[in-house]
Amino acid sequence: MNKPLRHMAVLCGVMVLALLARATWVQFVKGDTLAQDPHNRRVQIDAFSRPRGDIVVGGRPITGSVVTPGSDFAYKRTYTDGPLYAPVTGYLSQAQGATFLEGVHAKVMNGKDDRLFLGHAKSLFTQGSPRGGDVITTIDPAAQKAAYKGLTDLGAKGAAVALDPRSGKILAMVSTPSYDPSAFAGMSEREGEEFLGLDTAKDKPLANRALREVYPPGSTFKILTAAAAIEHGVVTDVDAPMPDAPAPFTLPLSTTRVGNDVDDSLCDKVSLKTGMQWSCNNVFLRTALKTGGDRMRETAEKFGFNQEQFTPVRSAKSGYPGGLDAPQTALTGMGQGSLTSTPLQMAMVTAGIANNGTVMKPYMVEELRGPDLETLEKAAPEVLSRAVSQRTAQKVQELMEFTASEGTAKKVRIDGVTVGGKTGTAQHGSDVREERPYAWFVSYAKSSDGTSPVAVAVFVDPEDMDIKRSEIAGGKLGAPIAKAVMEAVLKK
Repeated sequence: MNKPLRHMAVLCGVMVLALLARATWVQFVKGDTLAQDPHNRRVQIDAFSRPRGDIVVGGRPITGSVVTPGSDFAYKRTYTDGPLYAPVTGYLSQAQGATFLEGVHAKVMNGKDDRLFLGHAKSLFTQGSPRGGDVITTIDPAAQKAAYKGLTDLGAKGAAVALDPRSGKILAMVSTPSYDPSAFAGMSEREGEEFLGLDTAKDKPLANRALREVYPPGSTFKILTAAAAIEHGVVTDVDAPMPDAPAPFTLPLSTTRVGNDVDDSLCDKVSLKTGMQWSCNNVFLRTALKTGGDRMRETAEKFGFNQEQFTPVRSAKSGYPGGLDAPQTALTGMGQGSLTSTPLQMAMVTAGIANNGTVMKPYMVEELRGPDLETLEKAAPEVLSRAVSQRTAQKVQELMEFTASEGTAKKVRIDGVTVGGKTGTAQHGSDVREERPYAWFVSYAKSSDGTSPVAVAVFVDPEDMDIKRSEIAGGKLGAPIAKAVMEAVLKK
């Protein structure tokens, strides 16, 4: 064989070996990845080839599956009371993919979870298709409906979260305006236009304001400021006047004077208890300054700030920044400045106070259940942190309960029930004189044994409401919603 032929033979041999190596790599190394790639049309066809398991609330499925005529995607998702539960379920769409519980627990519901292996093996012999399991939530339908009705009756953008402080169970999670996931569950042109309209809408109905959006928490954060000050010994007597907290209060290193929503005479140099009663900014500006940015931030982090929460749906991170100067630290004491929070986070703070200082990890899935009703996974309450001592928490409870009985949170009172509450109004935007403030309200209710079965955070954005600026207040807008949610839980 002459030299050119030998070179050609070697080249062909190398090319064959390279082809074999590439085929082996694709088939055995990358095979599973390519087979599970969501952009693989076969994967998508298989995902919608059979009815899917359900998401369950209060013992009843709030999802379903229906045949899609004339499509190689055999089934599409349906939703019962879609707008009510959308912040919990998310959506499953043939064209748009999956979010929230529909996405997190997709493998359980579509039957692909490894824990369903025995069921898959049986289906091979019975010539049936693998069946999916169900996701059992912690949501209380009565509490969910009370929160949703309260916000939609206001016609407001907003959110509400209710927790069981003893366990961390999420009893309600509402975001308004909402949407119906059934409206774009398929892949028709009409459903595509429906999704596009929602995705580009000014009022952001697809946004989960309870979990994924952050806002300044305003005066609801004063309960955490009080907890930090008491825990670190800055305040030892909640009834003692504060001679260094005049009203209005001048921020350090500044000529800016901060007043109050009530007459300054009610707040001038008063105690922490009276400061909570009337939501006196001067008291909490001074308290945060004396506590210091590092200790304020440390306490905030023990309640869950500066970290994402997984419920199992991921939440946005609420923020208490480090390195704040004196005026910035003071402003965080009243829930302003560079401080941000999700409604879930403020519900966690309130629940931690109600649970005597122990913050439980929030969760909304009670159980993952196979198609034969076997339990695949069962949730158990888990302590997130010991945020403050029992003594500190009970002192803050005293302040909140006094505020509900004798202060700005009176609208949350429930006959025969001990309730603690705190109002909040939060300025935001580049021009706080022009922007309409946010309204917040947080509260908890106690059982006869002193434990708390429910804590609530309500957030209202009144931007599109037909309401005077002077009427925007957490006690007026948020308290009735919080009360209705707590009553729904207490009745159960």
